[in-house]
Amino acid sequence: MIQIRAASPDDVALLAALNHVVHDLHQRHRPDLFLDCPERDAVEAFFRAQIADPSVTVLLADGTEGKALGYALARVKNRPGSALMHSDVIMSLDQIAVAPDAARSGIGAGLLEAVREVGRAAGCRRLVTDVWYFNEGARAFYEAAGFSPMNVLLDQPL
Repeated sequence: MIQIRAASPDDVALLAALNHVVHDLHQRHRPDLFLDCPERDAVEAFFRAQIADPSVTVLLADGTEGKALGYALARVKNRPGSALMHSDVIMSLDQIAVAPDAARSGIGAGLLEAVREVGRAAGCRRLVTDVWYFNEGARAFYEAAGFSPMNVLLDQPL
């Protein structure tokens, strides 16, 4: 049985271990942006800071025997209105990762639904995320979950 819960500072080692699933893919495709081998202490410090931030929710999916199967990191963002745009409160899904041996088992969908619930409880109107173009698996996951493109970010070396 899978349990999704809020991560605590005691979970930073588990989160850092799971982070490599996504980081390694990103680093392979964009070594100009992503570090080859991030220092474990720095990754743990990153997660510790995220857990301490009141606008951030870090969720951990535990399987049997307390094995960490995945995580999601999301934050509430308040966008003030302007002369051209409405103000908005959104839930931004910044990271999601699932252990390779747990892929396609509903872990990602469960984490995504838990993020939606946190967003609704925080008064968010929308859930947004971004995905790297090369990450076809993530794009397919989000499309199957009902996401649609909102904005396209383009990149060019100078």
